[in-house]
Amino acid sequence: MRAIVQRVLSAGVEVEGRLVSEIGPGLLVLVGIHESDGEADADYICRKVLNMRLFPNEKSGKAWDQSVMQRNFGVLLVSQFTLYGILKGNKPDFHVAMPPNKAKEFYASLVEKFRKSYTADVVKDGIFGAMMKVNLVNDGPVTMQLDSSQTRNSNGAIEDRTASCHT
Repeated sequence: MRAIVQRVLSAGVEVEGRLVSEIGPGLLVLVGIHESDGEADADYICRKVLNMRLFPNEKSGKAWDQSVMQRNFGVLLVSQFTLYGILKGNKPDFHVAMPPNKAKEFYASLVEKFRKSYTADVVKDGIFGAMMKVNLVNDGPVTMQLDSSQTRNSNGAIEDRTASCHT
């Protein structure tokens, strides 16, 4: 699973001219699901996104000190199969992305995992498979990429991908 995580002042999703989800300060998370992804990948992405220290601690003045949960900010999840696109010449090929019929259920379970692990009413999402307009005001800008297949931390040690998302 691949996630592009952006720290935002605000973000929203429109479908057919109608606003379907929006958050204020928090994280916009574009989610790509690989054909071989399973529960351990979803747990890893959920745990990492919710615990990433991308926000300053306003009391201590320390940058990169608090997570979205510590700040009680929103999370907007948006399914984006194109994160697994591969260019063949000039044409994109998405064969390694999970097929839509299977990905829809997997994505819904990921959204539910985030809601159970954090606060359900601050976790929002787009509409799976719809043509969406994603509006955001990036804060920083701060953009990070996570891949569940990369399980080595900065010290070279292998991280535990089997740990539950619940924090």
